[in-house]
Amino acid sequence: KSFPHRLAQIGQAVGGKPVEVWFCDEARVGQKNTLTRRWAARGTRPSAPKDQRTQSAYIFGAICPARGVGAGLVMPRCTTSAMAHHLEEISATVAPGAHAVLLLDQAGWHTTKKLRVPGNITLLPLPTRSPELNPVENLWQFMRENWLGNRIFQSYADILDHCCDAWNKIVAQPWRIMSIGMRRWTHGF
Repeated sequence: KSFPHRLAQIGQAVGGKPVEVWFCDEARVGQKNTLTRRWAARGTRPSAPKDQRTQSAYIFGAICPARGVGAGLVMPRCTTSAMAHHLEEISATVAPGAHAVLLLDQAGWHTTKKLRVPGNITLLPLPTRSPELNPVENLWQFMRENWLGNRIFQSYADILDHCCDAWNKIVAQPWRIMSIGMRRWTHGF
């Protein structure tokens, strides 16, 4: 309810610069992969590969639905250092002269005082236990259903390749970022 007011406060604090609303989250992708729905003839059971190995990587992804752009990195684990690198990537993607309000969950590596936040980004935590407010969750679901699910990764390098490929595919589709990412409560006031 207070988001428009908070956004206006941030806009005043940054001296009237244009303010972009960004969303950020992380997704684990690994050899213990997700199984998604599949089409099959009635009465049959389609096979779905399942791996018991445990190597994984994390996609750090952020989107600005209004502009249809994204910034992402694939990292071996979720840490404060990895988040700092991701913030640098987002900072470089924000429109020149603009300021980004980055909405994110309250994970430990997002809220620590040790995190270096670039000058053109303001972190705004979402309420606890509310992943439905973050459209990046829907982006992960789309990526898993179309490019990352129902597969066996042969090695860690294979995981990295598929994660990078999936992220590059989604960033190359700005209309999809806009469609999946727009929320009335952030842009409709």
